[in-house]
Amino acid sequence: MSDAWGRLCRVVMLALALGVCVDRLPAMLESTFLYFPTHSKAATDLREWRAGGKLIGYSSSVASPRMVWLMFHGNAGQASNRGYIRESLPGSDTVCIVEYPGYGQREGAPSMQSINAAAAEAYALLRARFPGVPIGVIGESLGSGPASFLCSQPNPPARAVLIVPFDNLVSVASEHFPFLPVRLLMRDKWDNVAALAGYAGPLDIYGATYDRVIPVAHARKLAQALPRATFHEMPCGHNDWSSRGHVKIGE
Repeated sequence: MSDAWGRLCRVVMLALALGVCVDRLPAMLESTFLYFPTHSKAATDLREWRAGGKLIGYSSSVASPRMVWLMFHGNAGQASNRGYIRESLPGSDTVCIVEYPGYGQREGAPSMQSINAAAAEAYALLRARFPGVPIGVIGESLGSGPASFLCSQPNPPARAVLIVPFDNLVSVASEHFPFLPVRLLMRDKWDNVAALAGYAGPLDIYGATYDRVIPVAHARKLAQALPRATFHEMPCGHNDWSSRGHVKIGE
């Protein structure tokens, strides 16, 4: 987060120096420390997922899946480099990873509104494509926001798995940037506690003990606020869970 801190300080100073209007500052701040897209065309072991000629994301599919997972990745990189989730899933399951607007090769710009809309679109496509097959959601870090959003909608996912999640995004930002009135400045305020309050499906929450990006206290608070949730604490950092086999979904 040190790089984000430095970038944030620079953009605030630049905004003040240029006299940027106050209503433009939230957008500048979020583009600086919240979203870190990449736009690589590098090869991937995942297949492109398109609908109506538009890129939706990437997938790893099996014939006649027992379950279909819709994954929402963290704030850095892009969907095409999230093939590691395959190692956490049973071989009988299909996984589809949403590409956020403005990430990878997908058009648009990232925001809570655009990402939630992409989540709802992807979920509707999967429900139509796999009638009768249970669909679960996986939310990694920032992706816990849109995953939890879907759990608050009609016909919610059959199961939810949140990995290194936040309780609410404002509380994480306030911890990292205590000198700023982030509640006033942030536009994108995913609140996972509120979104999951009425969710009745199985819910697994994985927090990382040594997480410095989203400290594990936020995952614990989220689990404590949701008595139906099962909490798992992993002895690793924010980005280490995928390479050390800490998450085994379905086992």
